[in-house]
Amino acid sequence: MPLQGVIKGGGQAPLSFLFFFFRGRVMMNIDIHSIGGLSQKEAALRLQREGYNELPSAKRRGILGIILEVFREPMFLLLISGGAIYLVIGDTQEALMLLGFVVVVIGITIYQERKTEHALEALRDISAPRALVIRDGQHKRVPGREVVRGDTIIISEGDRVVADSILIHCTSLLVDESLLTGESVPVTKTTGDIDMEMSRPGGDAQPFVYSGTLVVKGFGVAVVKEIAAETEMGLIGKALESIENHHSPLQREMGRFVRNLAVLGLLLCVIAAIVHGVLQGNWLNGLLAGITLAMAILPEEFPVVFAVFLALGAWRMAQKNILTRKAPSVETLGAASVLCVDKTGTITLNRMTVCRVIVEGKSYDIADAAMPIAEHLHEVVEFGILASAIDPFDPMEKAIREFGLCAMAGTEHIHGNWTMVCEYPLSEGLLAMSRVYRSPDRDRLIIAAKGAPEAIADICHLQRQQQAQLSHDIDMMARDGLRVIGVAKAEFSEGALPQGQHDFQFEFLGLIGLSDPVRGGVREAVKECYAAGVRVVMITGDYPVTAQKIAQQIGLIPSGQIITGQELNRLNDLELKGRVRTVNIFARVIPEQKLRLINALKANGEVVAMTGDGVNDAAALKAAHIGIAMGARGTDVAREAADIVLLDDDFSSIVHAVRMGRRIFDNLNKAFSYIIAIHIPIAGISLLPVFLNWNLILLPVHIVFLELIIDPACSIVFEMEPEEANVMKRSPRKLNDPLFSRRALILSILQGIVILFVVMAVYTVVRSRGEVYARTLAFTTLIVANIALILTNRSWTQGVASILRCKNPASWWVIGGASFFLGLILCVAELRELFRFSALGVIDLLICLLLGVFSTVWFEGFKLLNKKCLP
Repeated sequence: MPLQGVIKGGGQAPLSFLFFFFRGRVMMNIDIHSIGGLSQKEAALRLQREGYNELPSAKRRGILGIILEVFREPMFLLLISGGAIYLVIGDTQEALMLLGFVVVVIGITIYQERKTEHALEALRDISAPRALVIRDGQHKRVPGREVVRGDTIIISEGDRVVADSILIHCTSLLVDESLLTGESVPVTKTTGDIDMEMSRPGGDAQPFVYSGTLVVKGFGVAVVKEIAAETEMGLIGKALESIENHHSPLQREMGRFVRNLAVLGLLLCVIAAIVHGVLQGNWLNGLLAGITLAMAILPEEFPVVFAVFLALGAWRMAQKNILTRKAPSVETLGAASVLCVDKTGTITLNRMTVCRVIVEGKSYDIADAAMPIAEHLHEVVEFGILASAIDPFDPMEKAIREFGLCAMAGTEHIHGNWTMVCEYPLSEGLLAMSRVYRSPDRDRLIIAAKGAPEAIADICHLQRQQQAQLSHDIDMMARDGLRVIGVAKAEFSEGALPQGQHDFQFEFLGLIGLSDPVRGGVREAVKECYAAGVRVVMITGDYPVTAQKIAQQIGLIPSGQIITGQELNRLNDLELKGRVRTVNIFARVIPEQKLRLINALKANGEVVAMTGDGVNDAAALKAAHIGIAMGARGTDVAREAADIVLLDDDFSSIVHAVRMGRRIFDNLNKAFSYIIAIHIPIAGISLLPVFLNWNLILLPVHIVFLELIIDPACSIVFEMEPEEANVMKRSPRKLNDPLFSRRALILSILQGIVILFVVMAVYTVVRSRGEVYARTLAFTTLIVANIALILTNRSWTQGVASILRCKNPASWWVIGGASFFLGLILCVAELRELFRFSALGVIDLLICLLLGVFSTVWFEGFKLLNKKCLP
């Protein structure tokens, strides 16, 4: 059925008339003279008075809340237990020292938690849904949380409704209200009066739309009645979004590792406490030995590091116009082996210009769109304008209209006084649209049509010879990378209009070729992908030769084959699985076919990242390992289905995201490897004296001091580390590859064992000179080794000289702080007594420095000689 409506406008329309051709979907013309919307000033006043349009969320944790959470942490309980034991045995100073460290631990925890929360809050602000509103007579995009009562909002297919509203205009509007009613069938909508009271959701032909519901089809204009907690969504108390959170393979692996380590640590602690108590007959000291070992082994850093890395990684991506909706996708993106990308708007700028017109088989290049054109080209451009929106969003329609208004200014071919009677929109079966006009100086209706050339040829019923000429013209344009649009016209007697476009007697007028320039930097980004072992696959609805031309411009390897949508339909799943191994260009593909392509690539073991922007892309986005939605031109449905949203729709941003994903995974690997390496000597020095029937070397106060270095090092220093030089020059890792490869785990353990050996050797050699002196020398050597371990693990491919030149301010803060406070402890007698240390001479300090560095210097040589052995 044609969409009925009466509106002025083939050309220069009054500002009170608005027409949207938005995201490729046709919307009716609307007279907004009486609904110009709120003024910007009034909207700001209402926002200030009534608050943001958002549901009450979990309260932000204050400092007190974080402190209460710290009280439940195992490390805190161990500190308290150790302090209590010291009080029982009469060592008040040691007890107070441990309690003092509790304050420091709380401070570090507050810093880490607030840093993570600030990053997540920034992401929530960026990811908030957006709404199209009318203010001061102009349409503009605003964050959904800034919509106020009385705002006029425009909704269309794929949008989430941002507030409870009353429809004042709608066209073929279907809304999915299942979130509120549980009814899966979309309901139809009608218009109502803005003075009506909102009623409960449910039932057809109602004039109300509700916050959180989804527009399935059609278009509407509504006035906001309720916002925030007063909406149906707020009253029911459901969340705005319903996103399933699945643990990534890395999360599951880390969970298993932490559980296993915790069980092992608990077992060793019990054994140590029993052995110490039996051998020395002092069960309180035995319990203290068990607590010390528990503090040394407890894997409390792992979940903190993981959460901090993903939150800050997502925040860093957001600074580069890459919004991460699901944190685990940050590390998954680094494993992508195939990027499936749209051509229009992602590879190209989606800013079209008319550069060629073909009439009666003759081609005319447009060198300057602002210059007048020959008379015989006027008609095809004239009807191209008539078939387009008056105030278009679609880049193609913008280009045609702007070109025509400039090239034919002052001629009789601009029809500002024609009235549009109705419109026949695009459909899946016919990729052409027509607009029917009434002219004041003609008796018959005028119909302007435009669309895919084959669709226009179909409604014009061209002869075989004409079709052959048309195919030749299309092919010629497509080989130059142009988007090709066919234009036709018809006339019709006044009366009842036919049901479809085929019932008009259309006359073919010609073709319009539009260029859409490739985005700057895409060619370099594609080259970077190939260097990184990432295959780029172009999926487009355009002609094969057009796609091939664009592929040549960006350096995409075409493999000599192109599969079209029609060919794809003829392939069974097994055949498609084989073909997608080598084919990198898919042309004339409709959104529904993308899901088959994604599943075929996944069946071949590929880790697939895929871009999409439309409602029909949602299934493929969900099926891909990493769904990437377009932020500027994408639908809400696509964004909700995706893992990542590109705020600038730029292909280069995807490649940057892959780079950052690899960097995050690498740095996680380094941080976890460091944690394992440093805990081996700490645990060994805590455990060996128990079995050797020695007095404890490390006491709880020493473990806490070490943790004050380890925690910021693993969660801040390694998170800030820049990517390795070869991060985009190596093949992607397998998705199910463990975080700790066998080689990485062996190297980490080996680093820890060497440090343990050196420190225990120092203690053993000088033990005869007194246990306090030996403890001081051993602990100082351990601190130096820890600092050296941080430096050498910042890169597993570069030497320490290169590492020191690489900017990482956090590392110098941590190293400087550790050195300062160690010096303070060694120099201040009261602190030495608390730590049970003795004074050290210059020679002693030099020995500690040399042995501490020596314990890790072997790894520097290993990096130089065995780069191929490194993970």
